[in-house]
Amino acid sequence: MKTAVIQFPGSNCDGDALHAARLLLDEGAQFVWHTEAGLPTGTELVFLPGGFSYGDHLRSGAVAARSPIMQAVKAHAERGGFVLGVCNGFQVLTESGLLPGALSRNRNLHFMCRPVHLRVENTSTAFTGAYARGQVIEVPIAHGEGNYYADPETVARLEGNGQVVFRYADNPNGSLNDIAGIVNERGNVLGMMPHPERAVEAPLGSEDGRGLFDSLARAGTPAQAPA
Repeated sequence: MKTAVIQFPGSNCDGDALHAARLLLDEGAQFVWHTEAGLPTGTELVFLPGGFSYGDHLRSGAVAARSPIMQAVKAHAERGGFVLGVCNGFQVLTESGLLPGALSRNRNLHFMCRPVHLRVENTSTAFTGAYARGQVIEVPIAHGEGNYYADPETVARLEGNGQVVFRYADNPNGSLNDIAGIVNERGNVLGMMPHPERAVEAPLGSEDGRGLFDSLARAGTPAQAPA
């Protein structure tokens, strides 16, 4: 699956994202700098990595969401292409309007970096098909603003549509309904705060993140409308 990893000033998980993509999806996965106007020809997956884009100026992800490359990312998503946003990437997706809601300061107001347990809520998406529904997986978090919030109507819609795909089993940050990861209505855009790309090899402490990449590999080429 041809993969593009977007780099913003302040990205610091881009190397992890590229490594996981090359290991499990695409040996030729490549970086794309935020000032580029377009994605590499044939891109199937866009990976927005974690970090502190633009130093989290204004709000986490707010400036990155207005980078030139995001117009191409939005067009890619609208055509049905896959988009994965992890941690700061999730924040960029909400700030750009590709996913609903917002990420605010952790409940304890501290940066948190540790393994957490997630429950897989929906296995019918391209990102979760290799998991079993209800499966509990261990992946790490590393964030100061991972507290998911949306208005009651939005949360009800997410829950009713099965758009909550990962839920904290041990909620570390105060997220509403223990939400750790959501997809858009079409199911081709996923945002999540925990880092599956940091849990793909045994020496890293867990291989539970591999299921996400295996799911994408199984899903194959996304059904995209013409550009």
